[in-house]
Amino acid sequence: MTDVFTEESALPGVRSVALSHLSLELGHLYVEDFDLGEARLREHFRKVAPWAEAVRREVAAELPAGRRPRVSTCFLIDDYFTKFSTPREVVASLVSAAAEAGLTIDYVARESGCARADGIDLATLVQQHLAEEPPEGSTGRRPPTSVTGWLSNGERTPVTTAAAMEARSQWRPPRQSAVRHHSIFVDIELWSDGPEGRLWSCPFLAAVWQLQRLGLLRHQGDPIAEPATVGEMPSDWDAMPPIVQLSPSAAPMRAYRTFSPLDGRFLPVELAVRTILTQVAIDPLVLDDIAARAGNEGVAFARETVDRVGYAFV
Repeated sequence: MTDVFTEESALPGVRSVALSHLSLELGHLYVEDFDLGEARLREHFRKVAPWAEAVRREVAAELPAGRRPRVSTCFLIDDYFTKFSTPREVVASLVSAAAEAGLTIDYVARESGCARADGIDLATLVQQHLAEEPPEGSTGRRPPTSVTGWLSNGERTPVTTAAAMEARSQWRPPRQSAVRHHSIFVDIELWSDGPEGRLWSCPFLAAVWQLQRLGLLRHQGDPIAEPATVGEMPSDWDAMPPIVQLSPSAAPMRAYRTFSPLDGRFLPVELAVRTILTQVAIDPLVLDDIAARAGNEGVAFARETVDRVGYAFV
């Protein structure tokens, strides 16, 4: 059976992207991790390796008989909040530590490439597609997310005015929109504005990264930040493409679904990421294209973005 993942434009106005069955993220790297040295990196990949092996077996078992699984691996490096060392040194250290655990990194990505790539303000593009729905009973007193930079998963506690306090109004707790018995309410800061401009939050950039891995990002119908190959890693972060393909034989970077085995400290960040993803409006042409291709391959496909994003916290 022939694998179907070529860049065929199934619908007018939207260019398709090559897709794997799974995008397997091998980790996020921040300056504090790098400062702990090679031993910290080796420990990380040692913990990730069993999950990587298990999810590969799962993908193979779910495919129709005779179809070869396509799984690509990626690694996200934070050069947005802190530019540390050099791409050349950091990537070499990651590749070496991963290899010791029997892992291959197919793609490395810069977190700053989730904010801006190919001359496009990518984070703003995603922010403009937020479809925040006012919770039931909302008075509209609180400005929208586009003004405040805050996004919630429900109804916040109303602001109590002096007049209301005099009337001894009863306090009302926040309430989750899709509540099951008891609320788990979150309020997420997407960005902050300062003298040097807008600073996007870690959860928001991580949400952009998930959308990128799922092949859902387009600008005027075209994909953004296609993986690039380089002869040698540059010594300056700004000279490094947003996404670099390290393995010539790698499966496509983007995929029908994603899986990320992460350190437990990322759990609150990923709760925020999932909340953001539930409120990003996806271009229906892009979604229909990917869903049709999954169907042609006999691959189960969930139309809700968050239902195609998986984790293990290790």
